[in-house]
Amino acid sequence: MGQTLTGLLTSVRAIAGRPGTPPRARPGGGPDPELLAALRHCGDHLAALAASGPLTDARRTRLIASIGALTTACSTPGADAFDALLRTGQQALDSGGDAGARLALALADEATVLRARSKGAWRLRGNALDALGRSEEAITAYERHLALQQNAAASRDVERRIATLRAAGDRIDEALALVGSGEEATGAGVDAGAVGLSRHLPAADALAAFTELVRLRTAERGAADPAVRRLAALYAEHRRLADRDPMADPLLGGAEPIGVPGLRRFLAGRTVCLVADTPHTAEQEQRPGSSLAALIGGYDLVVRCDAVRHAAPTARTDLHAVTLRGDSPWKGPRWDRRATARLVFGDPLPHWRLALRSRLVPGAQDRIGDATLRRPLHDPALLAEAAADADEPASTAFTVLRLLDFLGTPARVDLIGFEGPAALPPREREWIGARTGRTDDTAVRITLR
Repeated sequence: MGQTLTGLLTSVRAIAGRPGTPPRARPGGGPDPELLAALRHCGDHLAALAASGPLTDARRTRLIASIGALTTACSTPGADAFDALLRTGQQALDSGGDAGARLALALADEATVLRARSKGAWRLRGNALDALGRSEEAITAYERHLALQQNAAASRDVERRIATLRAAGDRIDEALALVGSGEEATGAGVDAGAVGLSRHLPAADALAAFTELVRLRTAERGAADPAVRRLAALYAEHRRLADRDPMADPLLGGAEPIGVPGLRRFLAGRTVCLVADTPHTAEQEQRPGSSLAALIGGYDLVVRCDAVRHAAPTARTDLHAVTLRGDSPWKGPRWDRRATARLVFGDPLPHWRLALRSRLVPGAQDRIGDATLRRPLHDPALLAEAAADADEPASTAFTVLRLLDFLGTPARVDLIGFEGPAALPPREREWIGARTGRTDDTAVRITLR
């Protein structure tokens, strides 16, 4: 691939020139200046890829192949390279990361100059700006696309995305108005301008500024203050909108997405047990008339974690929780164990989304936790803890326990079977020990609430 990449870069430079090359007059039948500029952007990206070392990512390999097709189209007399330009922009966006999104935006800019009435070019520009977190500019590009799009059905996902971006910006505007009105009433307080919050900021900067505003306001007035509680609710809504998929996802197989409020209602007033997946527990649970089977059967909700290897496929599971691990978590086995609700913990967001689409089995769950529940330990809207040591990530059972403890709505939370091989790591056992209400004589049941 390195030799092929080098050869392609040489071809691109031969046609379009090197960085800083002034635009040249279009010779008879030669590429448009915009196409030459697009090729120069591609050449810069190829040079960066060549300097980054061996390529093992299939998405980047597809991008390189697409750049090759664009180069061929630009060097073929009479060929229309516009479609190849848009395909290359989409492949750049699909390759992931800010560098891919910046290349996609650069190609979209050239495409909109080349054909100002191309709905595909404006859609690509909107998607690239959206990926870079430039929401207000993305809305403008999406609206240009909609003005050119005649197919109402094809417009719905763009319309939904515009509504989502606007709603996220509206939460920021309401937060600024809330803080501003509070300052006018008291004559003092946190200056919203000091944190620089604005709906026109890139998404990552807006989130950081919003987080800081909530932190400062909470420190100043306390979490019980009604205005602070409203500000925190606006922050949580903004986070939900920022993480939400831009379009309806039919691959969820009819499962209802639930966020923090929905999970809180699902757990409210119920007794909950987390059951360890061990051969002994599974054997006792399946034995007719066993005391352990009767104990587990008496709970309102039974929780199981990760790959359940020992419990019978028909063993009751009301809530299944799984943590995504490894570099390609979307390639694991599908989650076919029947559960009323399923929570999937994982980061980053694109990996989490891809894992859901790849591993959820239609009909295997009635509810699926949405993006607001994917990282409860570290999400500023939930537990907001610093990321743990990568060598000792939190177990799924511990993440569930912390989340249930934080939500505070279950009537009781018990652990069953977490001893011996199923024992949790020392720091997790220490947290549990500090909060244990009761340990029964059989040493298999730990009561937290």
